Amino acid sequence: MDKDTFLKLLVAQMKYQDPEKPTDSSAFITQTAAYSQVEALQNISDQNTSMLAMQRATSAGALVGKSVSYTATDGTTTTGTVSSVRIATASTEAQATVNGVAVPVGRLTTITA
Repeated sequence: MDKDTFLKLLVAQMKYQDPEKPTDSSAFITQTAAYSQVEALQNISDQNTSMLAMQRATSAGALVGKSVSYTATDGTTTTGTVSSVRIATASTEAQATVNGVAVPVGRLTTITA
């Protein structure tokens, strides 16, 4: 549950509470504190996602100039030098260009200096 969903539930609970039995103020404070925690956890998650993307980009960039082996689509093992890399996006895997062939980084089997 993200922070927006949590806030919508909290507002709905307050809006539709029984006027003859209002929510206890300590319960409201507890729910508000829980909302703050959900928001903080969401922010931490967003920061971790950003740091992971930077780490992946750094790792991919470090492959340039390295000798690598990979399993080709026909099942053979091919060796070559990485000339460039394409950084991963949300929908694509990072790719290394080895001897002019774009190879998904996940298919690399050996990396040497």
